[in-house]
Amino acid sequence: MLPKLGILAGGGKLPAHIIQACRDSGREYFVIAIEQQTDPDILINAPHAWVRLGAIGKAIEYLRNEKVEELVMIGPVHRPSLTTLRPDAWVTKRLAKIGLKALGDDGLLSFLIQEFELEGFRVIGPDVILTDLIAPEGVYGSISPDDMAMSDIKRGFDVAKGLGRLDVGQAAVVQQGLILAVEAIEGTDEMLKRAAGLNREGPGGVLVKVKKPEQEQRADLPTIGVSTVENAAQAGLRGIAIQAGHALVVDLSKVVRIADQKGLFITGIKINE
Repeated sequence: MLPKLGILAGGGKLPAHIIQACRDSGREYFVIAIEQQTDPDILINAPHAWVRLGAIGKAIEYLRNEKVEELVMIGPVHRPSLTTLRPDAWVTKRLAKIGLKALGDDGLLSFLIQEFELEGFRVIGPDVILTDLIAPEGVYGSISPDDMAMSDIKRGFDVAKGLGRLDVGQAAVVQQGLILAVEAIEGTDEMLKRAAGLNREGPGGVLVKVKKPEQEQRADLPTIGVSTVENAAQAGLRGIAIQAGHALVVDLSKVVRIADQKGLFITGIKINE
């Protein structure tokens, strides 16, 4: 019998996949929904409680009352400024401990996982549950990258890994060797909108997404889905490359179908950390 799972749900549809996986396996679960972050549609018929982002102490109280043993953190969370966060006592105490590490996403997530485990919970990665979403190696659809695209992919991986070492972002857009855009706090979809106005003549660019070299595997894995493909096509790109084994693909069959329709390649590539 699997232990009861606590789902710390950020935005998007990924938390819904965790909920469905629990239902399919008969596993008990409880969702912590974050105000102004979690999609309320995913919570229909799901046991849950709402908390604001700065009230982690309250979330822990709910999880203990529900006798949760394992936790999974899934879905993007848009970080507010410290002035709008309104941290509770639990958060305030730990922000004082972490100091400047709170300025970077990965440093903060790693620290939160450590603190949750000190509170007695076992934190697991979403890939442990959503094994069918882990990005496979190889070309996914009917279109393959050519030599120029592969060169752009290599360049993009180098740039994205450099960003990751600085705990900045996970993605970049490259066209004919030129860096059109890199991801920061705005996220991939907004970066793609920005890249749309920077295209050069000739073959379109590529989007690459990689795990940060020092990233905590149990949180914030690079993810693509249907919206990623649609936004990449609208931006004039010709393909997407992700790190095989260290990224998630939501609704793979639909992603491949739409990519083929729009003339984009999608490929998962193994890279050295």
